[in-house]
Amino acid sequence: MSIRSVHPVSAEQIYAALVALGAEPVLDPDVWPEGPQAEDRLRLLGALLAKTELEITASTGVGRQPLEDVAEALLGWTEQAGPDSQVSSVVLANRLQLTAVQLTGPEEEGPPRRAASWAAVVAATDALSARLFFERGDIRATRRALDRTEASVIAILEGLHDLRVAIGDIED
Repeated sequence: MSIRSVHPVSAEQIYAALVALGAEPVLDPDVWPEGPQAEDRLRLLGALLAKTELEITASTGVGRQPLEDVAEALLGWTEQAGPDSQVSSVVLANRLQLTAVQLTGPEEEGPPRRAASWAAVVAATDALSARLFFERGDIRATRRALDRTEASVIAILEGLHDLRVAIGDIED
């Protein structure tokens, strides 16, 4: 399975799935007089992703077997994404990028900040990207991704240091 072989789902189909899940976004009739349009696909997919992640979060760990619950959810994910490691890696890199963007919200003043968490996600994204570039034979892009990964690791360590100072484990 390749990402290109996935048949695009229309905005109407995504909206119908959200309606079936009771999670449809309110569409202003002045803005969307004819319902969801093709240019709304990514917004609607984001809503569907959020609904799915919220359902998984509410369903995992509730019982006595949280690891088994997560494994079951992962099994369903693998059945859809397929066993192809490159496709799965691209999907995971995309998910990490979404997470990094979500972590870039407004910073509170002073430590502890979310910078270390953001840097960890960025490091994971760039490390995964470096491997994908290497597999494609793009050494220049591999080097750039490795450089970004190393810079993120430094930011992680700085952020962890700030947190240690904030909780009184060490002096600045």
